[in-house]
Amino acid sequence: MDKALQTMIDNMLEKTGKSLEEWIQILNNKSFEKHSQAVTFLKEEYNVTHGFANTIVTLSKTDGTSESELLSNQYKGKETLKPIYDKIVNEIKAFGDDIKIVPKKTEVSIERKRKFAVIKAATNSRIDLGLKLKNKPITSRLESSGPFGTMCTHRVRLSSIKDVNTELIEWLKEAYTVSG
Repeated sequence: MDKALQTMIDNMLEKTGKSLEEWIQILNNKSFEKHSQAVTFLKEEYNVTHGFANTIVTLSKTDGTSESELLSNQYKGKETLKPIYDKIVNEIKAFGDDIKIVPKKTEVSIERKRKFAVIKAATNSRIDLGLKLKNKPITSRLESSGPFGTMCTHRVRLSSIKDVNTELIEWLKEAYTVSG
């Protein structure tokens, strides 16, 4: 868990009046179709700031599974793809200290002020990297979003660490810049 997230969790009781566990219990008693509905609920009903509301909702979805366990589960049986994932994340982290790497059950969201990339171990031999690059033309490598739907505008298929090249890093930088 990154330091900023741990600090938010440590300060949650003082700043919001409830511990993370108490907030998760409140959310578990409700049913929301979308992440944003749960965030809005916490903001409107409990006067929680957006940052804490978003963190609470995100952490309520992990079912107690740690970030490292979520990531480990994604690459179980796909271990040959993990170096590709690691290279992407290392390149992205060099863009700035405002990046959040958020492992979920089936993918990893890369966020700044908002999500700008998604990394998903799509098959045993391929990672799909989703990018938010509005008005960027589709090419043979920079495809339409495919399985990412409206969450991303483009997808790049990666099957080798060599695929994490200068061109890909430039697209990631562009998505990062636009997201902040």
